[in-house]
Amino acid sequence: MKVKVAFICVANSCRSQMAEGFAKYLGSDIFEAYSAGTKLAERVNPKAVEVMKEVGIDISSHRPKLLDEIPPKVDILITMGCNVECPYIPCKLKEDWGLDDPDGKPIDEFRRTRDIIESKVKELIERIKNNEINLN
Repeated sequence: MKVKVAFICVANSCRSQMAEGFAKYLGSDIFEAYSAGTKLAERVNPKAVEVMKEVGIDISSHRPKLLDEIPPKVDILITMGCNVECPYIPCKLKEDWGLDDPDGKPIDEFRRTRDIIESKVKELIERIKNNEINLN
C-alpha cells in the first residue's frame, strides 16, 4: 500500500505544486501524492511550471485545489512554511518545510526553491525506505 502524502500551502500555486510533481515523479512507487491550499489561486504559477520543466517534470496540467479535494486523512502532511495554521487534517506525521514563497520574485528564486523541494522529497523517500518514519 502506498503512503498518502499531502503538500499544503496557502494558494496551491507554486511550492506545494512543485512538491507534488517531485513526489509523483521520484516516488510513484511509494507515494500517492496530493497538494492543496487553504485559498485558491487562479492557476499554477507559470514560473513554477517553467522551472519544473527545466528538470524534466511537467506540471502544466496541474491546477490549484482546495483542501476538500484531497483525501480527508493522509499518512504524511507537509506544510510548506506559509505562516498560516493549516486546518486539522488527520495524519501520522506532520512536518513544516519552512520555505519562502518565490511568487513575485525572479526566476532564480523559483529555481532555488525547486532545488530545495527536490532535496526534501528525496530525503523523505529515503526516510520511508529506511523505515525511519513510523507510519503504523
